[in-house]
Amino acid sequence: MVVSGSLSQVGVAIPEVSIIVPARNEEASLGDCLQSLLAQTGVRYEIIVVDDGSTDHTRAIAESCGNIRVISPGLLQESWTGKNNAVVAGAAIAKGDWLLFTDADTVHLPGSLERALAEAKEHGVDMLSYSPEQMVGSFAEKTVMPVIFAELAVEYPPAKVSDENSGIVAANGQYLLVRRVAYELAGGHAVVAGEILEDVALAKAFRRAGLRVYFRYGGDVVRTRMYRSWEQLREGWTKNLALLFPQSRGRALLLAAWWLCAWLTLPLLVLAVALFLRVRRANFSLGTTLLSTALGPPLFTYLLLRSQGAHVRGSVSWKGRQYRSNQADQAQTTIHKARHVLKTGS
Repeated sequence: MVVSGSLSQVGVAIPEVSIIVPARNEEASLGDCLQSLLAQTGVRYEIIVVDDGSTDHTRAIAESCGNIRVISPGLLQESWTGKNNAVVAGAAIAKGDWLLFTDADTVHLPGSLERALAEAKEHGVDMLSYSPEQMVGSFAEKTVMPVIFAELAVEYPPAKVSDENSGIVAANGQYLLVRRVAYELAGGHAVVAGEILEDVALAKAFRRAGLRVYFRYGGDVVRTRMYRSWEQLREGWTKNLALLFPQSRGRALLLAAWWLCAWLTLPLLVLAVALFLRVRRANFSLGTTLLSTALGPPLFTYLLLRSQGAHVRGSVSWKGRQYRSNQADQAQTTIHKARHVLKTGS
């Protein structure tokens, strides 16, 4: 079905945007996400929810919302991740000239779809990605999430990501708006089928194809609460952190040392203030930033080292599935090369 925002025309015109929402066991958040999407105005759009084998009430919630097409993806191939399999299924039936891939735990602000489409056209880009405002509830979320997103802001500065000549490219899979022809030219999610960090990999595929990527903090457009428990947070970041940060061990230990020195030299305030300013880049509230500055770095260090260990061992888990990480193969290749050098001297 096609919804034309404030025009309220259903089933009349071809949508300009196809919104694709992959969902696996998302009953806690999917309803709010879909209601915020159904409230969008000013753009003709369709909503496709891809129920990725949910065992809770995810599908029933999607089907109860109305004006939404709910499908199941094809059989999950061994080399594919579940999310990539789901979004490819959604893209295959989408009718829009633009595709918006967004996660089930997002909430979209009123009028945001119209503004995002206008922004993409204004900048003449093929992929527009927003880093959502991160909502946090539990003590663990408030403690570590600001540190993680501050480090992401350091590693992937939005201005440099949007600069075609910077050598830095990234995207956030929670909000990916792409021109359909560009998406197909780059190969779509099929070319990153086995990638755990599919959003960054897709952005790299766009850049390789000579397509333009635009990225910024999007708290004025979309917000999300990624995790609702320590167990979910630990599993999710174990899956992703080592892939996001090169030289993971060194970064983790350096930040932990910085945090320890800041506490030991607290009367001097210099390191503490510098650490606070670094965490402040993550766009959280003042109170949450202070809490995270005080207690977050050790948790970040733990999660990053845990993630690195899991990827080196070659397997990570997410929502009841196990995925193989190619970092294990890379590590073995490095070891073999080192042994070859030691034996041959070349």
